[in-house]
Amino acid sequence: MESGKIAYTTIDEYIRSFPKDIQRILAELRKAIKSAAPDSMESISYRMPSFSFMGPLVYFAAFKNHIGFYPIPNGIKVFQKELAPYKKGKGSVQFPIDKPLPLKLISKIVKFRVAENIKKHQAKLKNQEKKGAMDSRN
Repeated sequence: MESGKIAYTTIDEYIRSFPKDIQRILAELRKAIKSAAPDSMESISYRMPSFSFMGPLVYFAAFKNHIGFYPIPNGIKVFQKELAPYKKGKGSVQFPIDKPLPLKLISKIVKFRVAENIKKHQAKLKNQEKKGAMDSRN
């Protein structure tokens, strides 16, 4: 079911490449992500839908029997208990295609990833300020 090696340019294009029932699931997932991270930017990365905000947030992809959701390792690690019913990898989880998506959990994970990226961004700015202050003393 995964759309092979086609080079998609938009998430709409990616979603349209699937049968109607899968399109509905993907659209639902996209909407949940966008609701949890309204300021995120959409793109295609690694041939799959990607969302970023101050860095990568999450990715997703459709396969024959599941929807792959990729919230980067911390998004899996922090929500280990809630994700226990699903098959997982270091930075991925598989949601079976024949079961409803856990949209509230997905939303929590996305919000966690947004907060994580904000925190990293603020730390980076703080380090740059310190470096700038030290450079101006020399």
